[in-house]
Amino acid sequence: MKIKLYHSECGREALVRQILDTGGHCPWDGRPYNKDYTAVLAEALEAAEEAGHVLENAMEKISEMHPDMRVDRDSVLGNIEGHIRRLNERQKVPSK
Repeated sequence: MKIKLYHSECGREALVRQILDTGGHCPWDGRPYNKDYTAVLAEALEAAEEAGHVLENAMEKISEMHPDMRVDRDSVLGNIEGHIRRLNERQKVPSK
């Protein structure tokens, strides 16, 4: 899983790896995504992407077993979708 983000200042797309490579700054304009918590934010983004890989791999293995079950989507993604929605609602859309 590769998490794709958009910088609220410049509107450009970036991947977590690019943000980690620039020390928590936008790879395009050099501004920090959060001036007070740059390192903590970069660390949390890395953890989120790694956790996404683990979840994606586990769900792939489970689905390949063809078990007699259905997964409640909200039990897996509900809270995550809520966090993403709240984050996105607080960000301004850059003017072009």
